[in-house]
Amino acid sequence: MAQLIAQYPDVSLRTRGDAFHTLARSIVGQQISVKAADSIWNRLVACLGEVSSAAVLATDVDALRACGLTQRKVEYLSDLARHHVEGRLDPTAWLAWDDEAVIKELVSIRGIGRWTAEMFLIFYLARPNVLPLDDIGLIRGIAEHYHNGERKPRAELKQLAQLWQPWCSVATWYLWRSLDPVPVEY
Repeated sequence: MAQLIAQYPDVSLRTRGDAFHTLARSIVGQQISVKAADSIWNRLVACLGEVSSAAVLATDVDALRACGLTQRKVEYLSDLARHHVEGRLDPTAWLAWDDEAVIKELVSIRGIGRWTAEMFLIFYLARPNVLPLDDIGLIRGIAEHYHNGERKPRAELKQLAQLWQPWCSVATWYLWRSLDPVPVEY
């Protein structure tokens, strides 16, 4: 890990400070490559001007689909936007909650699973010790840097990650960075 950190001295893990933005960007990035997610996100920004709950709700489904979003992701973004507008998201309260409590709350929102909730923990709440074991980039990074390209079972990934505690989020970010020259941001 020290070698990876030394390779990228001028970049670091950052938070954007906007809960809706972080969750929306995480939904866009579900189950696709970072490059594809960036492309779709950029089209969404061009379409909406500003990615906000109000803008999502004011934009028709076909326009959102034209950005490259699947029908399902349009539904997820719209549901998230409704939760936000109706005040059913309380990021300020989440600051005091433990990681699992935040995950439990977030996965109750349609379209948000554990991976998306973990991205929120990393990129909005800046939690230092999140290990998103369902993230393909993390799995690939560990395989490439620790196991000569061979993917290992979750139990072995968890065991390796014990070396990074309490900084698993940072280790994850550097592993992502090693695979893609564009820093991962949500």
